Amino acid sequence: MTRTSLPRTGLPQPSRFRVLIAVLMFITVVINYLDRSNLSIAAPAIAGELDLTKAQQGLLLSAFGWTYAAVQLPGGWLVDRVPPRVLYPVCLILWSLATAFMGVFGGFVALIVLRLLVGTFEAPAYPINSKIATVWFPERERATAIGFYTSGQFIGLALLTPVLSWLQAAVSWHWVFITTGLVGIVWAVLWYALYRSPRDSRANDAEVELIRAGGGLVDLTRERRQRARITRADLAAVLGSRKLWGIYLGQFCLTSTLWFFLTWFPTYLVDYRHLDYLKSGFLASLPFIAALIGVLAAGVLSDFLVRRGASLGAARKGPIIAGLLLSTLMVCASFTDSTALVIVFLSVAFFGNGLASITWSLVSALAPRRLLGLTGGMFNFIGNLSSIATPIVIGLVVTDESFAPGFAYMTVITVLGILSYVFLVGRVSRVPDPED
Repeated sequence: MTRTSLPRTGLPQPSRFRVLIAVLMFITVVINYLDRSNLSIAAPAIAGELDLTKAQQGLLLSAFGWTYAAVQLPGGWLVDRVPPRVLYPVCLILWSLATAFMGVFGGFVALIVLRLLVGTFEAPAYPINSKIATVWFPERERATAIGFYTSGQFIGLALLTPVLSWLQAAVSWHWVFITTGLVGIVWAVLWYALYRSPRDSRANDAEVELIRAGGGLVDLTRERRQRARITRADLAAVLGSRKLWGIYLGQFCLTSTLWFFLTWFPTYLVDYRHLDYLKSGFLASLPFIAALIGVLAAGVLSDFLVRRGASLGAARKGPIIAGLLLSTLMVCASFTDSTALVIVFLSVAFFGNGLASITWSLVSALAPRRLLGLTGGMFNFIGNLSSIATPIVIGLVVTDESFAPGFAYMTVITVLGILSYVFLVGRVSRVPDPED
């Protein structure tokens, strides 16, 4: 992160407390995505033990998405009203308990119910992240911060997927859920102990002013809302903007690729490439490493372009569109019998997905100032409908002999995402608040 220039006010050197905030969000995202993806690691073993069809596997893998998408708007409402220091650890404890119980109650129906609960309690997580990034980071550092904490979803999976695969092979798939659930409960306690808003933290006045002067909304979490409910004008603001619909639809297309890797990818390696659990765990980590490199490069590149005077639209949308173009290479996996080439194509595609993953920076830049949580909730709601569609559609279109229809579906969706960012988003500027 760079030092934003401040006016000469005689303030001391700014502290760097916001770096700790970025680290806290990074670790939380690692845990968040482990609890989303642990089912995909255990899915082949669960399917064998419970004798599940491909359609049943798709239903189980999609269960998280049903409630995760449905609760985005109520979750956004909560984010606008409950401080992140309180809301985040409450959500962490609840989704971690549901995760741990998946290892205790192992029936098909029980797994679906518990997975629905995980989706419910994880729903506010990324709107909380977006709000914290908007509060704690000036505009010229924000994409780097978002890229850094977003990389947690990839680095955690890249490094820990082999560990969880080993744990499953050494003990049983039940311990994949028990272990990840216990980690989340411990982290919830640490989050509550460490997180503070800017003016309540150990950040000095110079750092708070640096953030405020750079466009960070340092007092947002202190503001008290006059109304206790969402109004029609609020909904009209977040649903009536072409710009916002551009990022909503674009996010659906972008996260479709992510949800392929979070759900069907390990099953693809085991059932269609005939790899054992340990080897598939290692190979499954390689695309996540590529995605990690992509997401880190995206944040640094985007903020570099802002500092060099590029428009906010070029700096934010450029990496997103370039990344989506790279993601279309996934379709090439259908035209080779080489497992090595398949991993190369999928790694390049997931690198592109990582490069495009700074989409939350557009939420920070476009959302009405007072409605960051509601806009983030709508963005996450529409975007994560892909968590329902991707597992189910792939489960329906693939056959026991070929996964090619699944890759074709993913490529078509990615092209639609490119068109959405090009033709709907337009110039990047904040949507007016209806109260203004």
